[in-house]
Amino acid sequence: MITTNTQPIIFPTLISHIENNHQTGNKSDLLQPLRQWLDEIEFHNRKLAQFIAKLIPAQCPFERDIMFLGRKIAHIPPMCKLNPLYDEFVGLRFRALCYLVDECGEDIQSYC
Repeated sequence: MITTNTQPIIFPTLISHIENNHQTGNKSDLLQPLRQWLDEIEFHNRKLAQFIAKLIPAQCPFERDIMFLGRKIAHIPPMCKLNPLYDEFVGLRFRALCYLVDECGEDIQSYC
């Protein structure tokens, strides 16, 4: 593990998961350590939860209807499902919103 003054640098959990998978020879899913790290994130900070809730959109921003002269001529389907970490990001956003409601008593209508 990379350290400075005996303090781990960014993402120590992620780095240790990658090291463990490398040592055991587990090559089935290269993104598994990142998935697990994202799933293990817990919120204890209102500002961070607000940032995540605003950063990750509630619905796919790429889905569009292409209109010409008031008529729909084409539809671009949502492409978010093509993101291999889509489920983890949606779960992260959900946990951030739950923290804001349950722990901070915040109204989350503005995030939806």
